[in-house]
Amino acid sequence: MSSRFFHAADSSDESSSSDEEELYSEEEEVEKQDEEPSEEEEGSDEEESDSDAENEGGLNRFLKDQASEASSDDEEKVTVVKSAKDKRLEELEGTVRLIENAEKINDWAVISSEFDKLNRQIIKLMQSGPTPKLYVKAIADLEDFMNETIAKQKVSTKKMNATNARGLNAVKQRIRKNNKDHAKDIEQYRENEEAYMKADIEEEQMPVMKTKRTHTAVATGDDFDDDEGFATVGRGGKTLQYTPESILKHLRSIVESRGKKNTDRLEQIRVMERLLDVATTPYQKIRVMLTLISTRFDLTSGSASSMSQEQWKLAEHEFGSLLQQLETERSIVVVENAEEWEDDEKPPQAAPGEKLRVPGSIVSFIERLDDELTRSLQHIDPHTAEYIERLTDEGALYTNVVRGLLYIEGLKKDSKLDTPQESINRIVMRRLEHIYFKPSQVVTILEENAWKVIPSKLDSSITPRGQVSDIGALVQTLCTYLFQHSEGIIRARAMLCQVYFLALHDQYYRARDMMLMSHLQETISNFDISTQILFNRTLVQVGLCAFRAGLIYEAQNTLQEICGSGRQKELLAQGVMIQRYSQVSPEQERLERQRQLPFHMHINLELLECVYLTCSMLLEIPLLAQTGSSPDIKKRVISKTYRRMLEYHERQIFTGPPENTRDHVMQASKALAAGEWKKSSDFIHLIKIWDLMSEPEKIKGMLAEHIQEEGLRTYLFTYAPYYDTLSVSTLASMFDMSDRKVAAVISKMISHEELAAALDQVNSAIIFRKGVELSRLQSLALTLSDKASSLIESNERTLEQRTQGTANAFERSGAQGGRGGRGGGRGGRGQRSDGRGGQGGRPRGGGQFTGGALGGAVKV
Repeated sequence: MSSRFFHAADSSDESSSSDEEELYSEEEEVEKQDEEPSEEEEGSDEEESDSDAENEGGLNRFLKDQASEASSDDEEKVTVVKSAKDKRLEELEGTVRLIENAEKINDWAVISSEFDKLNRQIIKLMQSGPTPKLYVKAIADLEDFMNETIAKQKVSTKKMNATNARGLNAVKQRIRKNNKDHAKDIEQYRENEEAYMKADIEEEQMPVMKTKRTHTAVATGDDFDDDEGFATVGRGGKTLQYTPESILKHLRSIVESRGKKNTDRLEQIRVMERLLDVATTPYQKIRVMLTLISTRFDLTSGSASSMSQEQWKLAEHEFGSLLQQLETERSIVVVENAEEWEDDEKPPQAAPGEKLRVPGSIVSFIERLDDELTRSLQHIDPHTAEYIERLTDEGALYTNVVRGLLYIEGLKKDSKLDTPQESINRIVMRRLEHIYFKPSQVVTILEENAWKVIPSKLDSSITPRGQVSDIGALVQTLCTYLFQHSEGIIRARAMLCQVYFLALHDQYYRARDMMLMSHLQETISNFDISTQILFNRTLVQVGLCAFRAGLIYEAQNTLQEICGSGRQKELLAQGVMIQRYSQVSPEQERLERQRQLPFHMHINLELLECVYLTCSMLLEIPLLAQTGSSPDIKKRVISKTYRRMLEYHERQIFTGPPENTRDHVMQASKALAAGEWKKSSDFIHLIKIWDLMSEPEKIKGMLAEHIQEEGLRTYLFTYAPYYDTLSVSTLASMFDMSDRKVAAVISKMISHEELAAALDQVNSAIIFRKGVELSRLQSLALTLSDKASSLIESNERTLEQRTQGTANAFERSGAQGGRGGRGGGRGGRGQRSDGRGGQGGRPRGGGQFTGGALGGAVKV
């Protein structure tokens, strides 16, 4: 009996556990399909339970009451099972109830928070079906209550507290925008509230199979992705239908999701590409393209990363299509000051005699495309083929810049549109920045390719098509336009671009005069860093232009500020200088890297250093010879950088053959100082960097002439004290110059009082005046005297700092006598000798240290 009893109990347990498993499985199916269990399934469950009860035997008959109670509990559990949709509806009802309770006590802080919660809950409900009418009723009543509260506040003298006022303002800002999406439902509710809510109850009593039929109807819609019967399914299992009527709604949802977390921008781009395919009217196409281009730019988050080449090309192609559409449809214009169109059901209509305005910015798109291309070139290794391939995209970008300029010019002509002048200035500046650093031949090709793509009916009032051949006139026209219509940074940058272009094309005097007349060197520190970089680049280009023109002094003077600092890379934005003890923060270093110029805009730093050192050599070597023989001349240094390099080179015990540009210049300097001008010229000509200039042979010939002339000057400064007379013909043969040229150089030196001599034109000789120049020994003695004096002064300053200016610092205390110098007696012990060297006593207080025996010798 006991075994039968336990066996029956086990079977009952198994049946109950199986019943529970069935309940759980049914609950999971309910949650997945959002449907309630049908009546037939419940009936079948009851039949199964009855049959199980009939088959039970043994001890179970005595437990009939317990079994009936358990079955009744199971039935109650079945009725409690709810779908996910019902649970969400209950949550929605609870939130609405809280809002209604808060309305009774006028608690707008609670209303604001619960209203936000209500909007979050409705998103999931709307994904699985239509908008619940309970939600429509709640937001309609809340808007009415808000309007009543605002009207009461205007009349009432008692002000609302700060918390309630913030909540009311928050609800006021959100509810009107929110209710626009449900305007039709709210109108139906307000027309007849009872009928509207009654219809909701009737819909709830409809059979569940109706929902299945609706799902199949949606799934079998006509809008498929392809011929195989596949459709695009969105969140919640609903099929996404892209029709011309739904374009504006899709665009609004995409625009509202911009900037939010967990937004799949690539999916949004795919949706907008589909919308662009189904768009029929020009207005729809323009709206979709504006949003699509902006979304592509959103793919790059932060300034550290660059836009991918594929996305950039797609954005550039779509921007060109946008300009083409705008050129075709003159009745639609894209302007920045247009108002947003709120109604997604119908497109806007322009007033008679006016154009339809669409909010957007053509200039911002051009600037963003340009910035993304520059950032991409910064991240690519310039020594690879990828950089050259990426650089070819600049042609398409320049075409769009010119085309965008034509469109903005057309908008400017229409006075009703009120197009700001700044838009044209910005786009003209972008066009100028693409051509100012390029040779004329490259710019000519760029302009011709751009005007080929642009329709022949379009022309520019600023730069007509006829100016394509004359690039100098084109740059002059663009800069003049910016001089007249802009101010501040854009005007300064335009001036610097023109000076750079003139210097690049060997027009030194025009570039120099314009640079000086601009007075930018006085105010450049007040501009932004990018403009300061452009100023440095322009200054360097003017210096190189002066060098190519043979103006050595002007070139060295212009390049001194940049090249003498040792920070050429940093000042020209061509690299980041990583110093050992620099206090640069990571943020500053990141900003510095962002400002770097692309490689094709760089100025060759090796060429720049070679030009600077060569000019310094031609100026410093004669100056060193002059100060060595004439001590009366005040010592001055033209280039500290060059002097430092020269001293380092002279200190070296063994100097091998020159290996780089610096070694060539240093050995040429050594040869020039020794009077070997031919050897110096050969060293300079061996530098291979001259081949990078436009006319290298002309540059080498100009340098040879200057080396001859400076070699002559150095020879005269060095050996003038050893000559009474010197024949001009002898000098001409020594330096391979004509007699006339030698006489001209000597006359110039005499007139500038650099040489104490007279030129005898009858005998063609130089007559030196004696008693003026010092010998080598005398000049060295004077140098020693000067260095000793400076040493004494530094010692006195050091001692005064240590004794803090004590008056009796040099007096000896005690009985020991003072020590005499050379020629003076030594003071005896027990005696006090106040004098030094047998001279008079040293006055107390205020006396100066004379340096002892060394000081006396120097004074003698």
